[in-house]
Amino acid sequence: MRPLDPRLLRLSRPARRYLALTVAIGLATAGLVLALAWTVATAVSHAQVGHAEIGDLRLPLVALAAVVVLRAALAGVQETAGHRAGARVKSHLRCAVLARAAEPGWRSGASTGAQAALVTRGIDALDGYVAKFLPQLVLACIVPIVVLVQIAIVDWVSGVLIAITLPLVPVFMVLIGLHTQKHTARQWRSLSVLASHFLDVTAGLPTLKVFGRARAQAAEIARVGNAHRSATIGVLQIAFLSAFVLELVASLSVAVVAVGVGLRLLDGRIDLRTALVVLILAPEAYLPIRNVGTAFHASTEGLSAANEVFALLESPREPTRAKVLPDLATASITASHVRVFGTDRADDRLSLPLLVLPSGATVAVTGGSGSGKSTLLAVLLGATRPDEGVVQVGDRDLADIDTASWQERVAWLPQRPLLFAGTLADNVRLGEPQATDAQVRAALSSACADFMDNLPGGLETLLGDNGAGLSAGERQRVALARVILRVRNRNCGLVLLDEPTAHLDGATEARVVQSLAALCAGRTTVVATHRPAPAAVADHVHPLGSATRLLPAVVVAG
Repeated sequence: MRPLDPRLLRLSRPARRYLALTVAIGLATAGLVLALAWTVATAVSHAQVGHAEIGDLRLPLVALAAVVVLRAALAGVQETAGHRAGARVKSHLRCAVLARAAEPGWRSGASTGAQAALVTRGIDALDGYVAKFLPQLVLACIVPIVVLVQIAIVDWVSGVLIAITLPLVPVFMVLIGLHTQKHTARQWRSLSVLASHFLDVTAGLPTLKVFGRARAQAAEIARVGNAHRSATIGVLQIAFLSAFVLELVASLSVAVVAVGVGLRLLDGRIDLRTALVVLILAPEAYLPIRNVGTAFHASTEGLSAANEVFALLESPREPTRAKVLPDLATASITASHVRVFGTDRADDRLSLPLLVLPSGATVAVTGGSGSGKSTLLAVLLGATRPDEGVVQVGDRDLADIDTASWQERVAWLPQRPLLFAGTLADNVRLGEPQATDAQVRAALSSACADFMDNLPGGLETLLGDNGAGLSAGERQRVALARVILRVRNRNCGLVLLDEPTAHLDGATEARVVQSLAALCAGRTTVVATHRPAPAAVADHVHPLGSATRLLPAVVVAG
């Protein structure tokens, strides 16, 4: 990210308003710097006159006090506005990222943990950029030029010295900044890896504990954490060293100017008032640039995260597709030579020579773990685009159909349904917020959720995260009720069920299978399962896995 990235101004309206305010405050600050130098020089030069009285100093001292108060007030306004603008910019970018991630068909190569770190810690780190770095950058572009012009007017020799030495500070700052960016990028990458790994381990902690692998993963988290700590210490070391270098360059430059002014003052070639103005203004020429270097290190993490935010927001969007859908009551769905590659392309997540889903038929997709059942449902849902092959709905390519419009007509039960902290009714209504209590109760009844009557609050019983308070089988039936409610309310033409009877005992499974068979009658339904009961009531069974690759393509025909 550049020091003043136009993408930030283009994507965030609060940043544009704040930048305009910062420029105005920078101009006012430059004027106050000149006023401060002249008032101090005037007061001191008047005091050196032998017959000067206190009354002669009243006006310069009052002016000096007014300048100091105004400068402090501007600094306070700048800081307050910076923090408020930072909050608005972060909120705007966070909403933009979440809206982008919610777009149908959007995919990111980053893991869930890395995305969570970006939306939280990464965007929060922009505080340093907006509240500190941006105002200092504006001051560094305005104040040194104004000060240099003023010094050149009153003493051209000092103006030439400052004009020669002043560029040394930004040169060193750029060289150090390039080195810092590399270390900060490495620090951010290590933080993303740490966040991803920690989230994965936390989600799978019960399984790791059962199989005795929790300690091994704790050691791995410690290793990644140490890598992040080392990267952070490296960035801090560079920050401290760079501050020392910039301070040294600025101090030596001011010392050169001061020595020249002192010698000419002794020779009488410059008067006291002019000498004082030059000596007071000289440090002010270097100070904003030094502060930019200091503020830059406070904002490097935010800048690294901002690069990822802008890359996400500017990633190619889904092309405009037709929103008129084929009639699923009569259109069959055909998947031909569909392949979805793994992350390293060494193994396929799905390899499907041919599959035909007749309209209104129920097809059970079977196979062992890793055979591609869930990936097939994701392809039919439109959430995953095949790397090879085509999926046709009637005579239309699924890739040419608007994803949001398609998913409006699809009901999907994932393999691991998400239940959130809220009431039982709210969890069933997810996606159907207008459903009545009667409809929710009917859906739960169809899902064989008999436990509902034993809950203390009925539909208003509060559940914890991931359905805490319910057993695995009860959570599964709540998710099934959610699908049943959607199918009934939206008359979905395609129903995708991933392991619908998982965690259910035999008796409950038989009841659920009968209920789903009645619900899906006349609807195109795909059931991914490794249990015999759902496959027994299907119209056709299609095996996936090694048998699919070795045997001729299994064509399911009506």
